[in-house]
Amino acid sequence: MKFIVASLLATQAAAHYTFPALVANGQVTQQWQYVRRTANYQSNGPVTDVSSSAVRCYEVAPGTSAQTYTVNAGDTVGFTAQTSISHPGPLQFYMAKVPSGQTAATWDGSGNVWFKIWEEKAQITSSSISWASNGKGQATVQIPRSLPSGEYLIRVEHIALHSAGSAGGAQLYISCGQLNVQNGGSGNPSPLVSFPGAYRATDPGLMINIYWPIPQSYTPPGPRPWTG
Repeated sequence: MKFIVASLLATQAAAHYTFPALVANGQVTQQWQYVRRTANYQSNGPVTDVSSSAVRCYEVAPGTSAQTYTVNAGDTVGFTAQTSISHPGPLQFYMAKVPSGQTAATWDGSGNVWFKIWEEKAQITSSSISWASNGKGQATVQIPRSLPSGEYLIRVEHIALHSAGSAGGAQLYISCGQLNVQNGGSGNPSPLVSFPGAYRATDPGLMINIYWPIPQSYTPPGPRPWTG
């Protein structure tokens, strides 16, 4: 029995994942070089309490050392998935502009500062609901061309819904990277939300049985994306 339990726990841990490295215009950086080291960097475990501060960047501690990567508005950026996105559910990307007088390397990302720039749509048939990100080793997004120049945090979030039939069952896999965006525009990103605060455990996008009956629609939690 001990062997069976241990094997089950090992299998569950192996199915979990992290987003440890930044990808910029197709170039993969070193792990945790431009991404804040997350609290699950060894366990790969998820965030399940959306009311906790861990839902923001899931970092080991505020101010975890990471460098800031320079990109241009309109560039494609993202994260590697270690080892892959192995659970069903949507990907989302958020950004937050660093306040004047602070830097991406030290700012904690608190307050109503986060805006969504992309959310993944579900693929629904009469027999299943699925997401194209499942099984992928990278997750990338284009930075809106009208995004104003400045330093930002970029937050990747994958919501695993395989156990989301009750409140608190959704598993969130999160990382935050640090960016210096140049050659930006004059856009006004909105709406702005906070983490924690943007989600409730009972939101339909977080509490859902994806197996039966097959959902006829799915909307991810949070605001709709700002596209610039």
